[in-house]
Amino acid sequence: MDPEKLKATANQIFERLLELLAINADFETSVEENEGTFVVKIEMEEVEESGLLIGSRGSTLNAIQSFLALSLRQSVGQWVPVRLDIGNWRSRHEDYLEDLAEQTAERAISTGEPQYLYNLSPAQRRIIHMALSQRSDVSSESQGEGAERCLIVTAKSETK
Repeated sequence: MDPEKLKATANQIFERLLELLAINADFETSVEENEGTFVVKIEMEEVEESGLLIGSRGSTLNAIQSFLALSLRQSVGQWVPVRLDIGNWRSRHEDYLEDLAEQTAERAISTGEPQYLYNLSPAQRRIIHMALSQRSDVSSESQGEGAERCLIVTAKSETK
């Protein structure tokens, strides 16, 4: 697959979507290759309509991202992951989740009790698991099913 053609196609799809939404905004598209897989990254500047495009807890942003990935698949004939960020919201949110992971780990260590994080999406749980995987003093696991699924952070005991 040609990365330049992929980038041009993604640009065209996103430009058309913004046109249909009557939103005038600048954005930058890049294509990165990671272990033989291409990832399309679209970064859009913050605009007046950013809140509308991001939605509650990023739900609209994720829906637009999924739409772009499906449209791109239909255009190029194979699945290509898309990462959309509007006004650096996704980057700031990931930073927030990493901070939350650290605070929760410190609370688990200081209290000696497991700490529970509820109402997280699978992507949010993954970010927290990845952040805590760098630490040797705590462990994290997800438990439950569906809407009842939660992430549990537990301090590792020093004596085994």
